[in-house]
Amino acid sequence: MTTEVRLTLRLPQDLRDRLRDHAKSERRSLNSELVYMLEVGLRSAGVDAESPGGDSASPAPLRGRPDSSPT
Repeated sequence: MTTEVRLTLRLPQDLRDRLRDHAKSERRSLNSELVYMLEVGLRSAGVDAESPGGDSASPAPLRGRPDSSPT
């Protein structure tokens, strides 16, 4: 049994419009398209249902510019 959780997500209007249009072209609701895209993205990133944190052998990507680390 799958538990559903409500989530409020703030998106730029143009991104929301693009997602809605893409969902329509795929004959999905916006919600279904977002769930599908997230599942595909997680799968391609090596994250599966058994591993909430992903593959621990793969380091997480760094954020920010390479020169943004404190000195």
